[in-house]
Amino acid sequence: MPQAEAPRKPGLARRVIRAARSFLHPGVLLHPFRMIHYWGYSHVFPRAEMTLGRGCRIAPNASFRNGSRITLGDGVQVGETVALWAGRSSGRIIVGARTTFGPGAFVTAADYGLAAGQDLTDQPMAERDITIGAGCWIGAKAVITAGVTLGDGAVVGAGAVVTRDVPAGAIVGGVPARVLRQRT
Repeated sequence: MPQAEAPRKPGLARRVIRAARSFLHPGVLLHPFRMIHYWGYSHVFPRAEMTLGRGCRIAPNASFRNGSRITLGDGVQVGETVALWAGRSSGRIIVGARTTFGPGAFVTAADYGLAAGQDLTDQPMAERDITIGAGCWIGAKAVITAGVTLGDGAVVGAGAVVTRDVPAGAIVGGVPARVLRQRT
């Protein structure tokens, strides 16, 4: 039985041409400018408008919207790819001192309407303040929706979706999040 030939590697010249086409493609050349633009409108400009307490630590790839309505207390830590999105006109996000956001957490103070017969994005947004107490821990990829208040020392488990208020010292998890137990 004849053996099948192993696939041959392209020659050096062909690999160099492929690499040159990749590096010189207009989309590749423009992408760094698009990334700088994105970083400006999603991080740099909103962060300049935020009210920050002393000693806040914010990852360089965190994302913010409507920074003038975001307040972070002393020592707040915002991890990688966290998104804090305040409402366009009224919804605020207020975070107490020493609260920590794990990677990928998402906090939004605005929800789209859900009326039937109309596209979601054409409906007015319902904006409600979010208040997160002092010393809270928001786990990786957790979601906190508009109108929620977290009491001091609350812990939100990784991947939880918080749609209701959380009492102080409670540990919540799940979708939707529910109280699993108290810390004390």
